[in-house]
Amino acid sequence: MSTPQPPDRLIMTTTFTVEGFRIREYLGIVRGVVVRSPTISQGLKGGLRMLVGGQIHEFTQMCEQTRQQATASLAQHAREMGANGVVGIAYDASEIAQSATEVLCYGTAVILEPASAASPAT
Repeated sequence: MSTPQPPDRLIMTTTFTVEGFRIREYLGIVRGVVVRSPTISQGLKGGLRMLVGGQIHEFTQMCEQTRQQATASLAQHAREMGANGVVGIAYDASEIAQSATEVLCYGTAVILEPASAASPAT
């Protein structure tokens, strides 16, 4: 028995349907988890910005990088399952320690097929 080849394209969406496709098979929950804390530089600069107020660019950058890493991990997990789509993607974050935050990206891995390939109703 050969191992299924991972799909070249992975469609990922926060919705539970994909326009023009139907879900042929649900493969299960997939997730990507990243725990991050700011670098020394981000912590110092961010701490100083907190004193004067306004947007804290260093923390914003760290959060965006963390979300991207969690999403990439989710995509890798979905590909390992043989999925060509992930629906219902959402994010959650929680504080683990004083300066460490966990970011969780999760969704449902699916096999999508073009809606035109769906078998006609009988």
